Amino acid sequence: MDLRRLGHLVALADDLHFARAAERVHLSQPAFSRSIQAIERTLGIRLFDRDVGDVRPTPAGEFVIERARRLLFDARCLQRDVDLYRNSQLGDIAFGVGPFPAATLMPRAMSTLRRQHPGVGLRVEVSNWRQLLDRLRAEDIEFFVADIRDVPQDAALDIRPLGRQPGRFFVRRNHPLVGRPCQLTEVWSCGIAATKLPSVVKAGLASLLGLPKGQEPRLALECDDVAILRAVALSTDTVLAATDASVQHEVAAGKLVPLRIKGLPSLFSEMGVVSLHNRSPSPMAQRAIACIEQVAGDVNA
Repeated sequence: MDLRRLGHLVALADDLHFARAAERVHLSQPAFSRSIQAIERTLGIRLFDRDVGDVRPTPAGEFVIERARRLLFDARCLQRDVDLYRNSQLGDIAFGVGPFPAATLMPRAMSTLRRQHPGVGLRVEVSNWRQLLDRLRAEDIEFFVADIRDVPQDAALDIRPLGRQPGRFFVRRNHPLVGRPCQLTEVWSCGIAATKLPSVVKAGLASLLGLPKGQEPRLALECDDVAILRAVALSTDTVLAATDASVQHEVAAGKLVPLRIKGLPSLFSEMGVVSLHNRSPSPMAQRAIACIEQVAGDVNA
């Protein structure tokens, strides 16, 4: 099986247009068409229906295209691993982190990795889990660390739990709600600043707030940057929903105070490492994950 031609097959499946797919793989359209025809002759089945201005995979084509993607993916992994093995290199690394692990785990983890591997390039993308999952599937990052409660239970993914970080609602020290027990409705009326909330948390808060079925609680500020959320809570009456570890310095200095809210269940972030199943991690990815797991253990303890 010719991997180059399988790449042509996948390109046509993605673009559904001969001219665009040919341009993507740097071939003339006639040469590209001959390549697709050669695959169909070799396999003895028609892979695409070709109407005027319309290209669609046949059922047989869908079957072959799915397996072609796997073969090409494995071939890229093999080439990368061979290159690293041959050159005895750890290799540069790109991975993603959610807002809270970015604030609580990354400063120490990145410092450790820079000290231990000064010659390695690190690229860290901070975003919510949904965007990071898209980046992972596109192979732009090797793994990501985030709250895993909404990450789909997909056979294509490996998920390694990192433990829980407890969380609460915090306000500036001279906030009107400080110093007394309060209701969640009072807290919500001040406006909540938070990262993208997991579905289970939104559902629980909606129930406690007495919202109609299907209605989600509205956040005053949703942001993936915990530093921005902290700054807003410190300078306004906005209430910050955050993990304890992400505001420990502000709490220790007396700048932020946790609220006492009646009937509120325990809040937490369920963190984990998400990577692609059956993909061998690069040597540097293995070391980065081990470092992050160590830091997470210390923070959780």
